[in-house]
Amino acid sequence: MKKIRVLVVDDSALVRSLLSEIINRQGDMECVGAANDPLIAREMIRELSPDVITLDIEMPKMDGIDFLGRLMRLRPMPVVMISTLTERGAEVTMRALELGAVDFVAKPRIGLADGIKELAGQIVDKVRVAATAHIRRAAVPATGAGARQSTAQPENAPIGRISTEKLVCIGASTGGTEAIKEILTRMPADSPGIVITQHMPPGFTTSFAARLNGLCQITVREASNGERILPGHAYIAPGGKQFRIDRSGANYICVVEDGELVNRHKPSVEVLFKSAARVVGRNALGIMLTGMGNDGAKAMKEMKDAGSYNYVQDEASCIVFGMPREAILHGAADEVLPLSGIAPALLNRLSGSSDRYRV
Repeated sequence: MKKIRVLVVDDSALVRSLLSEIINRQGDMECVGAANDPLIAREMIRELSPDVITLDIEMPKMDGIDFLGRLMRLRPMPVVMISTLTERGAEVTMRALELGAVDFVAKPRIGLADGIKELAGQIVDKVRVAATAHIRRAAVPATGAGARQSTAQPENAPIGRISTEKLVCIGASTGGTEAIKEILTRMPADSPGIVITQHMPPGFTTSFAARLNGLCQITVREASNGERILPGHAYIAPGGKQFRIDRSGANYICVVEDGELVNRHKPSVEVLFKSAARVVGRNALGIMLTGMGNDGAKAMKEMKDAGSYNYVQDEASCIVFGMPREAILHGAADEVLPLSGIAPALLNRLSGSSDRYRV
């Protein structure tokens, strides 16, 4: 079997050595080179044609974000970012995912050697997923004064009167941050409440929610335990916590708790979707987006059995088709659509004719 060829790009000799060792211990991958700055990496990419790059963010001569932007314009390829567990690190990581990075690993600021060794399983899993990912040439927005105009969102037409019982439930993993953005930026201010589980570690979901909040007409926030779920708002599961829905009287509320891992994840889509099946039933609309594995597939079928209407992203538009494929195989999908078609289909159903029997 052909091994996955990995190029490590990091200015730390220790990190380069650790990552190279972790990669070379795997039977299905090899580190074909290690570069201490992006300029050297550029030449090594030409010479070695790696399948995947691991890329540090903070480096001399050219930072990882600038390099990633140029790479995804000129030679798109799978990239796994090596991020730091800081507020700035989280914000820059969100930018890297926008530019086309497949995923990221959050390295600790202290105890670096031991921390990276503990992350070895996560690192190699993400490299394997990246090697199979569907990579597209990035359309990088302009910089300077014109950038705000080029990225401004059009005003979304209001849906009109809908039942306040409606709730949109979204699950996603690898590639999901941009897929979620595609849907949320299309939602008008009078949309029903939206609850989201995106696989993400602690320290990154706050920046993810804040970034989306600045782009959307709806309010996007990291979910807090016990808060009421309101129309025109989206609530993102905090990294490292389980997130589900419950009722308090006539209202839906967020439940955020430190539960066990489910399907190896915390937050887990399974936890959110199971609660939607139980609490929301036929008033739920489920959406399964790009991601590796099978998290949420069984629970999405439970949602459908309880009367929800479910949309699943199609293979061609997914970065990784694992979770959507499993949802389809479990019989959980009512419609399988390209990412660009999910929000219009959802809005059409919410606005009237196709949803008459679910009011």
